[in-house]
Amino acid sequence: MPDIALYQPDIPQNTGTILRLAACLRVNVHLIEPAGFPISDSALKRAGMDYLERAAMTRHTSFRDFDAWRTSENRRLVLLTTKAALPYTDFSFRPGDILMTGRESSGVPETIHALADARVTIPMAEGMRSLNVAVSAGMVLGEALRQTGTFPKSRS
Repeated sequence: MPDIALYQPDIPQNTGTILRLAACLRVNVHLIEPAGFPISDSALKRAGMDYLERAAMTRHTSFRDFDAWRTSENRRLVLLTTKAALPYTDFSFRPGDILMTGRESSGVPETIHALADARVTIPMAEGMRSLNVAVSAGMVLGEALRQTGTFPKSRS
């Protein structure tokens, strides 16, 4: 099943929303520090509501630590970026992929672009810069789960 990685997130509400998404879809989240807010911030709890307790989150103290773990696990890094040409709908996802979003304020450094196994983008109307990071994560995660057949099974 794909995971989500958040590179030094700036906005606690977006992180809370992504943690809620991850809890509902049984996806792991990797939070790469430093974050631009205290992880115990009330806005994070407000956005994630009672779902935070059910979210599987691993904190990595740096990108270097995260990348060492990812490499040891042989996991592909798929970067969601406006600087890519490949639409996410044209990419072939695998169950072990890690979908990484950048900082809301600045994305990720070029060194991380260079390390990514793939870079995908969400096609948008001309003149539009970007979508909210939580919306982007949800769209791409949905496609990755669909392609890999790893959506959680319904309880109905």
